[in-house]
Amino acid sequence: MRNTDVSGKPLPRKVSCSHGPIPWLLPLLVVLVLAFIYPTIEVIRYSFTDANLAKKTYTYTLKSYRTIFSNPSTYIILRNTFSFVFFSVVFQTLLGFLIALAVDKGEQMHLHGTVLVRVVTLLSWAIPGSIIGVVWTFLYNETGSGILVALLAKVGITKVTFLTNPKHALACAIVANIWRGTAQSMILTYAGLKTIPSDQIEAGNIDGANSWQRLIHIIVPAIMTVIGTNIILNTINTFNTFDMIVSLTGGGPGRATEVLALTSYNTIFSSRMLGRGSAYAVILLFINSLMAIGYFAVLKHREKS
Repeated sequence: MRNTDVSGKPLPRKVSCSHGPIPWLLPLLVVLVLAFIYPTIEVIRYSFTDANLAKKTYTYTLKSYRTIFSNPSTYIILRNTFSFVFFSVVFQTLLGFLIALAVDKGEQMHLHGTVLVRVVTLLSWAIPGSIIGVVWTFLYNETGSGILVALLAKVGITKVTFLTNPKHALACAIVANIWRGTAQSMILTYAGLKTIPSDQIEAGNIDGANSWQRLIHIIVPAIMTVIGTNIILNTINTFNTFDMIVSLTGGGPGRATEVLALTSYNTIFSSRMLGRGSAYAVILLFINSLMAIGYFAVLKHREKS
């Protein structure tokens, strides 16, 4: 029988959690399956077909992968992608570290403006990638109204080419992406610097270590796990960069700035070759999976240390 109070009214039943967390996690699991797992499986499945958006029928084949790896332009795209990722990540990590170090030092010296520096740096992270591409397009404008062209003209440098020159376009895209991604590096590095015990720095001062020695032997080793995590996250984000390149160069001139994410998009929605575009996406998924495995390995190492 159901329990009652002194007035004879039935007491409300208590919610039991004896069934574990499954009922609470079930809605999240449904969303995860519908929004991520199922689309991913479909992309992988379509990559083994000759599906085309212009026709309803398709057959299962390895033709898409054979075509991709036998096409010389694929290796140009891979070269662009890895060059774009490598230089972006190196300078994003380095500049983010230097800015975080400067802000942290400024706070220790009670300098004014450290909050402003953090806010200005974070602005690049808050702006959508497509808008960043448009902004840098104005900066790289090679007509008289171009900001960089006007500045270079004042110091006697004329006839400068940016996005119209295949030899310069990728470097220009990398510079824009470095500006975009430095904020994340700064945030993570700044948080890592705040975890360093002050007594370690003081011990270094007592031992007579100069600024460079404290940086190399105390600060960097103390936040090495944070730096590793930062590098992996920057790498994953840069591999998936798509929106900024679309609005900045569209992959041109020619294929000078075309990367894997953009190739997959163009193949599916411009060329309407769903199977081949999915194969490009699977290659990118494979690369990102390797980066994710590295990220979790760093986290596991951090938990043990």
